[in-house]
This record gives sequence, structure tokens and C-alpha cells, in this order.
Amino acid sequence: MLGWSSDRDSAACSIRWRLAALAAHLLVALIALVGIGGATRVMEAGLACPDWPLCYGSLLPGRQMNLQVFLEWFHRLDAFVVGVGLLVMAAASLWWRRQLPAWQPPLAVACVLLVAAQGGLGALTVLQLLPFGVVTAHLITALLLVALLSGCHQGLNGESKEPISASPRWPAALAAVVLLAVFAQCLLGGLMATQWAAGRCFSAGEGCGWLLAHRLGARVAGLLVLGLSAGLSWRRPAERPLAALAALLVISQIALGVLSLRLTLAVPGVTVAHQITAALLVAVLSALAVRLWRPAQPCLELRDV
Repeated sequence: MLGWSSDRDSAACSIRWRLAALAAHLLVALIALVGIGGATRVMEAGLACPDWPLCYGSLLPGRQMNLQVFLEWFHRLDAFVVGVGLLVMAAASLWWRRQLPAWQPPLAVACVLLVAAQGGLGALTVLQLLPFGVVTAHLITALLLVALLSGCHQGLNGESKEPISASPRWPAALAAVVLLAVFAQCLLGGLMATQWAAGRCFSAGEGCGWLLAHRLGARVAGLLVLGLSAGLSWRRPAERPLAALAALLVISQIALGVLSLRLTLAVPGVTVAHQITAALLVAVLSALAVRLWRPAQPCLELRDV
């Protein structure tokens, strides 16, 4: 009886670890998607493919291919790969739901619904000629998927051996508040970027209010992240690596934002790096919030399975 129980636990642990690995790969692809989307915007390639879901009526527009068309085409290809991966994860989660935590199948299904909404928003950006509200919603939905996938990976990476009451909930709540603040800052950045407010402010003195709000929001969000990182490094040594990474990312993000403004947004690579760093920061803060909610013990014996 004990042997059967041990085998069952090992099988469940293996399933969780494999789904965690899938979530990690999808998270990398999704952050890359955010970066490609940023490159598509700064290179003004959002309408390089005038139709949707095809590009110039074909799966691979060979004759029309240039840098702008490639960016938009590859952005759609990466989105398709992420969507298929999320469908696989949702199907596997439903199939093995008895071996998984109760939250995993609903979360996997929610990710599929979100990526479907993301695809719809992507179609609207093309068919409605890049309305700033839709483009901003497209970005925020992608960042929400980043947060969910990062939390999913962290939650699946192990099952807590401690009772829930053993860990206070306030650090997790604080991390969630900081994550929401970073989301709000990303929303401001998205609205500023999709209205080209920074460029208009530099050239004609228009839209400077968005730029000012983004800069003030960066200070608030940056101080919150640094405060959370310092507190966790002091009180929670186990979370010190992730906390230090969050601090490093927010410092890098502020530096990239200042640099992009000093360069008057003339260097696309800096602007894209600014957006990728934001996605990475969201992923790290989400992982921190999940770890603080309930510390996990990874299935180390199955790492090489």
C-alpha cells in the first residue's frame, strides 16, 4: 500500500514538473512575443501586413518580405506558437486534473481564453488601423499572460510540505500590491507609447502630460519594488535571489527609460529593451507573490526524468 502511494505521488510530481517546464518555455516565448511586438511598433510595422490572419493573402509573403513585414509576420507566428502551447497545457491539465493542484486546470483554461482575446485584439489592431486603446489593451493582455504563466510555473514547481497557516500572508499581499503598481505603470507606458506622446512632446510640445505621468509613475513603482526587494532580502533569505533580480530589473528599467528619452526614442533597440525588461519584471514579481503565498518544495528527485 505504501509502495503504491509512493508511486502515485511520484507520478503526480512528474506531471507537475513537466507542466512547469512547459509553462517556463511558454513564458520565454511570450516575453519574446512582447519584445517582437515592441519592435513592430517602434519600426512602424503594425500595418506591414494589411490583412489578418494571413499576410498579403498567404502564410509566407515571400515577394513582399522586408524588415517591417517580417516583424509583423513573425509576431503573428510567435503568437500562434504560444496559443498552441497554451492549448496543450490546458488539455493536459484537464486530463491529469486529479494529479494536479485544484487551481491549475482553471488557470490553464483562463490562459487559453486570454490568448484567444489577445488574438482578437491583434486582429482589431490591423483591421481598425492601430487604434491606441486596442493596441494598449493588446499589450496589457500580454503582460497579464506573462504574470499568470510565471505564477503557474512557480506554483507547479513544487507542492508545499508546510501547513498554509505556517506562512504569514502579508508578504504575498504586499508583493501583489507592488505587482499591481507595476501593471499600472505599464498601462501608462502603453498609453503614452501608442499615442506617440513622447515624440509629439519633443517635436511639438503636445501630449507631455502622458510623459510626465509615466515618469512620476516610474518613481512610485520603482520605490515600491526596491522597498519590497530590500525587505525580502532582510526577512526572507530564501527569496533573496528573486528579490535581488527584481531590484536589478527595476534599476535597469529606469535607466533604459531615461536613456530612451535622452536619445529622443531614436534608437529602437533601447525602446524594445525597455519593454522586454518590463515583461521580465512582471514575471519576477508574479513568481515572488506565488512563492510568498505558499513556499514550495521542488520535486528534486525528478529533475532528470
